[in-house]
Amino acid sequence: MKNEIFLTGFISYVVLMVVISAILSRRQKSGVEFLLGGRSFPLFLTLGSTVATMVGTGSSIGAVGFAYKNGWAGVLYGLGGAVGILLLAWMFAPIRKFQFMTMSEELSYYVGANRIVKNVSAVLMLIASLGWLGSHILGGGLYLAWIAHIDLTLAKVLIAAGFAAYVVIGGYTAMVWTDTLQAIVLFIGFVLIAFFSVTLAGGLGHIQAQMDPAAVTFLALDKIGPLHALSLSVVVAVGVLATPSYRQRIYAGRDAGTVRRSFLISGVLYLFFSLLPAVIGMAAHALDPKLPNADFAFPFLASQVLPVWLGLIVLTAGMSSTLSTSSADSVAAVSILLVDIRSMLTRRQPDPRKAVAHSRIALVAVIGVALLLALPSSDIISYITKMIATVLSGLFACGVLGRFWPRFTWQGALATLVSASGTSLAVMAVPSWSSFWGNPCIPSVVAAFAAGVVVSLVTPPVRVTSEEALALLAQERKQMEGAQLVH
Repeated sequence: MKNEIFLTGFISYVVLMVVISAILSRRQKSGVEFLLGGRSFPLFLTLGSTVATMVGTGSSIGAVGFAYKNGWAGVLYGLGGAVGILLLAWMFAPIRKFQFMTMSEELSYYVGANRIVKNVSAVLMLIASLGWLGSHILGGGLYLAWIAHIDLTLAKVLIAAGFAAYVVIGGYTAMVWTDTLQAIVLFIGFVLIAFFSVTLAGGLGHIQAQMDPAAVTFLALDKIGPLHALSLSVVVAVGVLATPSYRQRIYAGRDAGTVRRSFLISGVLYLFFSLLPAVIGMAAHALDPKLPNADFAFPFLASQVLPVWLGLIVLTAGMSSTLSTSSADSVAAVSILLVDIRSMLTRRQPDPRKAVAHSRIALVAVIGVALLLALPSSDIISYITKMIATVLSGLFACGVLGRFWPRFTWQGALATLVSASGTSLAVMAVPSWSSFWGNPCIPSVVAAFAAGVVVSLVTPPVRVTSEEALALLAQERKQMEGAQLVH
């Protein structure tokens, strides 16, 4: 009976999101409105959507599972995310004034609007967005499969279809509004889950007594080691600083001040939130230390421990974390696909009369590809950290060098992207290196910065001025932003 109630609750929640999206979709009149909401979102919507995206699959279901195995190390995911969003506010909020549509435009701007850098970074960012989407489908699928007692593959398909249904209808505006609603649900839900799970497990003292003593030391450093702890925090921070969906928040915000304030508040809230998955994961371990998969810890509480009414809140909170981040990454992927990849292949922007229709078709396509990526995987944190280190480390280094070092060249930018991915793959290929670092992010970031600096110093400086670069990029996107669309 419980399983049917939970499955009905999931379907009802998705239907509600679809209704909201359908209402909001009536306002869409141009491509930039569908993909960026008209660049006019106020503080509370930018804040709500940012918080909902941050409290995603990895930082909720994945962090709970990580805490199930490693105790207070579950805080590290939230700690890294908070550092990442605070740095993003400080370093990149001011770029709102440049009117970028995608992160690849931004990176190419730093090196004279170089088309090669724009194209290569666009491909990497599309891969990154698909990778993030895959992780959300994986996490949500694991969650739904356990809680509704259905096949894992079917659960992944239902999760993908669920967020596709309302994002395809409503675009970025619907995503921001539904994300804001989901952020409220997330925080209320996780606070209630933490309180009741700790109470049912006998209190925090009893819970910690059931864990490996090393797992209840400060950030579980005695269990996972300081370097592995640092690697996890760094990889999460780099993910925030280089993930296209977070840049979309900057490009779509009302102004730089609004974006910065929303990011600062998000970082503070996220620091508080980071404690909750750790507590919930340890409580699940105290209640059942023999789950077959640590990522089942979160749905285990909902389906087998908590009363039905609270289980429904757990379901809603878990689905909110998955759906909110999935919708953000899917819209980012489509922006890259239509604005950057299409222009790379055809040298022209979409027909203004068909841009919304093309955006919806592209959303279905990218979600379908992400589903295929998620089908063979079963470990959320491992999936995310490897993807970030391989794809996003170079984008992070490229963004920082371009933003703060005028001598950065397009050759240096390519060097950062290639060296980061190559270093990450090399570390993963050697078991002893992987064991030493925990994940490849730190060596890949160091290699990216080193390669970018060295290659930039030995190649000619960029001759295109900042004003000329902006003019070139503005001309490329003029058709998409300037015309009204026919529905």
